[in-house]
Amino acid sequence: MVGALLCEPTDASCVTGAIFFNNVGYLGMCGHGAIGIAVTLAYLGRIDLGRHKIETPVGIVQVELVGPNEVRVENVASYCHRREVTVAVDGLGQITGSIAWGGNWFFLVDKTPVELKHANIPRLTATALQIQQALIDNGITGADGAMIDHIELFGPAHSPTANSRNFVLCPGGAYDRSPCGTGTSAKVACLAARDELQPGEEWVQESIIGSQFTMHYRLDDDGQIIPTITGRAFVSAETMLVQQPDDPFADGIK
Repeated sequence: MVGALLCEPTDASCVTGAIFFNNVGYLGMCGHGAIGIAVTLAYLGRIDLGRHKIETPVGIVQVELVGPNEVRVENVASYCHRREVTVAVDGLGQITGSIAWGGNWFFLVDKTPVELKHANIPRLTATALQIQQALIDNGITGADGAMIDHIELFGPAHSPTANSRNFVLCPGGAYDRSPCGTGTSAKVACLAARDELQPGEEWVQESIIGSQFTMHYRLDDDGQIIPTITGRAFVSAETMLVQQPDDPFADGIK
């Protein structure tokens, strides 16, 4: 589960600034979080159908609200940093993947060592944590020494409407119940780098629970890959937080 703290943007063309966070800290970007923000702002009457900008820690993303619950998110420029990176993992042997940026840093393993089915989520979590630790132990990073804090495992899709299925380990050891917008942006960048996906061609990514994002990309004037994520979100609750003055943990447990 990812939260989004809305704040005043520094760029006046944006409808809001957003800091995405999970159980251990903040994230550079979050695709399903951006979809959720757009749907929530519409529910609150703060935006209408059409295109809007959201400022994130890694740059401005554009969201297009095409219906009350459907959103297209044009993400930040994404790229494949290194291909065919092999690391030895205890109990798993040699694991090969790509390092890519999609708003967060990912290690993408095209051939998962564990079958991607719901019952295997505990094993998949443990496997992804092992891979992440092996990357750390071997000094394998993103650009400029950035920590690779997301591990993404791929396998055959279960749905006939999807191109592949994934399992995404997020910082803090939680798995993504969405197909991961930033992770699929990284995947699309790697497919483009291998000339396996052309601009405008759709890629449908299925998550470990069966939810789907539809992706495509364009090239900007500098030749950078600009992915677009299409997905849905629904408002499920309105919550009021209460802080009583005599509560010793009113600001949380530190």
